[in-house]
Amino acid sequence: MAVEIDPIHQFQIFNIVDLGAPGGVHLGFTNSAAFMFGIVAVIFFFLTFATRGRTLVPGRLQSLAELSYEFVASTVRTTAGNEGMKFFPLVFSLFMFVLVANFVGMIPYAFTVTSHLIVTAALALVVIGTVITYGFVRHGTHFLHLFVPSGVPAFLLPFMVVIEVISFLSRPISLSLRLFANMLAGHIAMKVFAGFIVMMTAGGVAGFLGAVLPLAMVVALTALEFLVAFLQAYVFAVLTCIYLNDALHPGH
Repeated sequence: MAVEIDPIHQFQIFNIVDLGAPGGVHLGFTNSAAFMFGIVAVIFFFLTFATRGRTLVPGRLQSLAELSYEFVASTVRTTAGNEGMKFFPLVFSLFMFVLVANFVGMIPYAFTVTSHLIVTAALALVVIGTVITYGFVRHGTHFLHLFVPSGVPAFLLPFMVVIEVISFLSRPISLSLRLFANMLAGHIAMKVFAGFIVMMTAGGVAGFLGAVLPLAMVVALTALEFLVAFLQAYVFAVLTCIYLNDALHPGH
């Protein structure tokens, strides 16, 4: 009997609660929304429970919470300076959400919300929207100097401005695509090799022996995916800090 392998099925979004179509717009509470609510709840209860005592000698959970705080705070200070700490709540929230979402996605039969472009694009638009809003509120039209490099000859300036504008507009695209593509590709690869194991073990003793190689690949890919899950959250936070630094200091 043939074993069907469908590595894309794990990314399917479906309605848990159908809310109908008021005004011609179909509404529903999906599995993706449920996992996002769950991820926010996990982060909230973890940080609340871990810091409720605030003892001088921290326990394991408090140490983990403090380590998370200091890790993100250090990233913000290093990338955007002490002035960038005003954006710490935003960066910390984004880092924790992406990190926990990536790790939750590693649980068998769980849903990986960061493997959907609509989710990563929404997070990226929050970042770029904050940069643009704060940049104009604080600096006014001087924020547009971000697109005018200093020391460039006058005849090259129009071309450089166009390049800078295109580069700025590509930021939310690259920020969202990087996270989405890494999580999507990793989970598809694990599903494919896991499917090979199922197919080969259906072939008897010889199949069991042949399944050793894809099993080893699944183990290796799982370890790699945990590393990628952390690195992608870190990269997202670092790039967010770099973009926010442009809002703080728009001049080249």
